[in-house]
Amino acid sequence: MKKGLFITFEGIEGCGKSTQTKALADYFEKNNFPFIVTREPGGTLISEKIREILLDNANHEMNPETELLLYMASRSQHTGTKIIPALTEGKHVICDRYYDSTLAYQGAARDLDTKFIDLLIDFATYSTTPDLTFLLDITVEESQRRICHRGKDRMEEESKEFHEKVRNEFLNLANKYSNRYIVIDGTLDSEIISKIVNQEIKQKLDGKNETE
Repeated sequence: MKKGLFITFEGIEGCGKSTQTKALADYFEKNNFPFIVTREPGGTLISEKIREILLDNANHEMNPETELLLYMASRSQHTGTKIIPALTEGKHVICDRYYDSTLAYQGAARDLDTKFIDLLIDFATYSTTPDLTFLLDITVEESQRRICHRGKDRMEEESKEFHEKVRNEFLNLANKYSNRYIVIDGTLDSEIISKIVNQEIKQKLDGKNETE
């Protein structure tokens, strides 16, 4: 039975997920909460090796179907050997991206069958769902401005139209799953965003303790 909170950060490239993931880890550490920090694709040795394949610019010829299955393979290993054990032990899990990214990138932007993706997600995650998802929303123009000075990976090199589809799908998912999604303006000062995140986490933990 899951005991810890499963928290995910989502958004398009350069939205500030990594910054807020670290900030939340600092908050948990300061308050002596047991937790782990992880990411997708990746998080385990096998999953990180798959990540290298997925994001390598040399693999520009990769079929969308291949891409989807590689993400799922990475997620299955990651969820089964790292996320579920941590949650069962009562640790909170902070994850930079999870399956919502697949629905946005491979579903909406690659135009793959979302019903089939849903089936794969349920299989690859062992039916594990985040308790709280923070969407850091920025425009594609802002995203490109933020990442223009760094070496871009295979996904970041995609067209503006591709990333518009990704952003729109994240907003659709936030509306569809409003019970777990918190949408935050990603252009706000990082400290303000952290305060919003921490407040939402506190409310979630307080509510969880009341029901136990």
